[in-house]
Amino acid sequence: MSRTTSPPRRTRATALAGSALLAATALTVSALSGTATAQADNGRAAAAKVDNPYAGARVYVNPDWSAKAAAEPGGSKVSNQPTGIWLDRIAAINGTSGARGLRAHLDTALSQSGGSPMVVQLVIYDLPGRDCSALASNGELGPNDIDKYKTQFIDPIASILSESKYANSNLRIVTTVEIDSLPNLVTNTGGRPTATPQCDTMKANGNYIKGVGYALNKLGAVPNVYNYVDAGHHGWIGWDDNFNATAQVIKQAATAEGSTVDKVAGIIVNTANYSALKENNFTINDNVNGTTVRQSKWVDWNRYVDELSYAQAFRQELVNVGLPSNIGALIDTSRNGWGGSARPSGPGAKTDVDTYVNGGRYDRRIHIGNWCNQAGAGLGERPKAAPAAGIDAYVWMKPPGESDGASSAIPNDEGKGFDQMCDPSYNGNPRNGYNKSGALPNAPLSGHWFSAQFQELLKNAYPAL
Repeated sequence: MSRTTSPPRRTRATALAGSALLAATALTVSALSGTATAQADNGRAAAAKVDNPYAGARVYVNPDWSAKAAAEPGGSKVSNQPTGIWLDRIAAINGTSGARGLRAHLDTALSQSGGSPMVVQLVIYDLPGRDCSALASNGELGPNDIDKYKTQFIDPIASILSESKYANSNLRIVTTVEIDSLPNLVTNTGGRPTATPQCDTMKANGNYIKGVGYALNKLGAVPNVYNYVDAGHHGWIGWDDNFNATAQVIKQAATAEGSTVDKVAGIIVNTANYSALKENNFTINDNVNGTTVRQSKWVDWNRYVDELSYAQAFRQELVNVGLPSNIGALIDTSRNGWGGSARPSGPGAKTDVDTYVNGGRYDRRIHIGNWCNQAGAGLGERPKAAPAAGIDAYVWMKPPGESDGASSAIPNDEGKGFDQMCDPSYNGNPRNGYNKSGALPNAPLSGHWFSAQFQELLKNAYPAL
């Protein structure tokens, strides 16, 4: 989840026209929602696809996560928020100890919906050789287990979603497909300083491309499924040598294994990451004493300084390379609030470009490549539909309070290794400029509840709770 050195949406001349258009869209969605309910009631078929699945819909609240959040001091303030359901191993499909399976979630969602449109957010996350540049989120499947991925992971998920009870209902299933996979093929392969043997293997055998293409094709065939492909974050893909290359890889995957670009509803950025939504105290076009902000150590020649500008631009880049003009974007705001006492109230001093940027940036990480259980992070914008041009929703795809990885090695049967980026004493690697990891201590395995992190996120929430 790091970097190497190395306008908005929908046919969109008119799509940015503002509140009048949003009102018209809401009316259209409302009409479609009525159709969806009627069709679900008589069992004929799912409603026609809508442009933005979040518009005019409620979003499923996972009772398992909600109970953990509510049990924390102050947690009841956010325990009613919708979060993603992570299908991160084969066993998760039918449920594991303490967590319900896919059918149980869908049944609960139908109950919560009361017959109105409801979005259910699924994270599809079990590729062969998963997360080839990090160990904390390695998975159960080996690099060559593509057939097992297809038949034992994707096929069972697609089969459940295809059942008439769910496919012909008022549910809108948002699938976020294989976090971190495709960006890794661009930044962590081919002799780059950040390349890893595992990522080189995954590029050579093509199983990331095949797996993502297969998932998009099979899941996208279900009439009420909306596929969103992971596109990293600005502090990973925002550099010139990564930006178009990643768009090309996404298109390659979107047309692999029988899939077509029409089976991509959009992208998701900043999943389980910490990049600020909008930096208000400086822009990429600022200069300090004749030196561009791009030369600061923090920005380091990136084209983007925050996730909103990156998501809008990358969405347009995908349209430029051949994806449909009406694709959208999701931004994970679950942990990028950066509020609390450390949040700057204005720009830094114009002594030099680094003082200016560091004094004003909301993102308080030691380095933008740090990704594991970051100290000082806070809850970000609450989930919201159509919050900005080109953006389908702000989402909490990563459930706040669930660890990114263990601070030290912990034996487990989940295929999860120990990544030093989760150790607060680690002095870094090429992906984070050889800086401290910035991770919180005493963290459990990825996906396990981390009370200290949840309390940190509450304390530093922005907007404040």
